[in-house]
Amino acid sequence: MSRSIFCIIAFFCALGCHAATAGVYSDDEVVGTIKSYRVHGDESLIEIARRFDLGYNEIAQANPALDPFVPGNDAQVVIPQGWVVPAALKTSEMVVNLSEMRVYRTFPAGGGKLLSTFPIGIGSEGSETPLGTFGILQKITAPSWHVPLSIRQEKPELPAVVPPGPDNPLGSHALRISPDGVMIHGTNKPWGVGREVSHGCIRLYPEDIPRLFGQVRVGTKVAIVREPIKVGVKGERVYIEVHADSRWHGSSFEELLRLLRGRKLVQRVDMAKCRQALREKKGVMVDVTKANSVTSASGKRS
Repeated sequence: MSRSIFCIIAFFCALGCHAATAGVYSDDEVVGTIKSYRVHGDESLIEIARRFDLGYNEIAQANPALDPFVPGNDAQVVIPQGWVVPAALKTSEMVVNLSEMRVYRTFPAGGGKLLSTFPIGIGSEGSETPLGTFGILQKITAPSWHVPLSIRQEKPELPAVVPPGPDNPLGSHALRISPDGVMIHGTNKPWGVGREVSHGCIRLYPEDIPRLFGQVRVGTKVAIVREPIKVGVKGERVYIEVHADSRWHGSSFEELLRLLRGRKLVQRVDMAKCRQALREKKGVMVDVTKANSVTSASGKRS
């Protein structure tokens, strides 16, 4: 058994949760796999997304032909549980990628490093989650919500402080990352994970926030970025992942070329496959390796 696999198993045991939902992987730049699932009865994509620890955006973009509320009994659903890791994670301990609404965290375990990833909800138009480099300033268990004045003006029926409990939108745990109140926290509205619905904070499923909370410390650096296009290498294969991000206004093709050129990968990819991924923007990692390409790639970050 490899050391990395042993570390993952040991970490799962420490969490006391099932491997299928723990969201922990070896520290590689391409992790997980794309799976499929058949709908049972009247299940919605929203329910299926949470079961597989995905955000609403991920499962909806990966299955554009399905009705997210009534996909239909026995419908085949793509489960995008494979990801190209954001480039920003090369220089940060923790990355929030707003383009895909997902957080990534690397941490030491058993003498090596592991990677965890969780879906998130982010700020809505006019209350966007800020970009930049932050640090965890405070870890709070059972937080009280001190309602900002701007929100109380919108909803005057709210009290000044909402105590811990089922009506508290911060959920069970919170990580304060800025002096002006931006936090990474749980939620009492899990349907908002994978959507732009918050007033700038970053929301995790109730079952995910305790896991992330336990992996970080005060002082952990957090980079909040927009990476709608990601490129990764695993063994001899080149993968890209393209997300539909209405708040990113660059040229998708030029950005992909920039990333490929920076990694010296242009000659190893099939441009027809790349263009299709850029058109579809399904947010699913795609193998774009050119047939019969020969390379000496190591499969590690470069």
